[in-house]
Amino acid sequence: MNHASAILAAPLAILLAACASQTYMSFQRDVYPILEHNCLYCHTPPKGRGYLLTRLNMQSYETLMQGTLYGPVIRPGDSRRSVFNMLVEGRADASMHMPHGRDEPLTGREIEVLRLWVEQGAHDN
Repeated sequence: MNHASAILAAPLAILLAACASQTYMSFQRDVYPILEHNCLYCHTPPKGRGYLLTRLNMQSYETLMQGTLYGPVIRPGDSRRSVFNMLVEGRADASMHMPHGRDEPLTGREIEVLRLWVEQGAHDN
């Protein structure tokens, strides 16, 4: 390998290693279990309190992506502006921090999974 090839190969190797170490979040494997454990008690029709107030149904990918009476809660690729992430990360008003009314907040790992999933495009995978 000549000197010019080596100079070009080094950044490519770093980029490939970074991509290989990236953890891709799966809705079914990673996200849904968090929702099931922490959110469905409130965001399930017909009587869940969160569902009654906002119409946010978290029973499936499709219903989650439909959002609320007020619009979508997930902006695929943009966790900073997704209402979903703002609420679980505590970046909204304290009265709206999710999961609401629970003694156990989401763990740092659960919050990170949800953030990565949205950042990666919030795919149904």
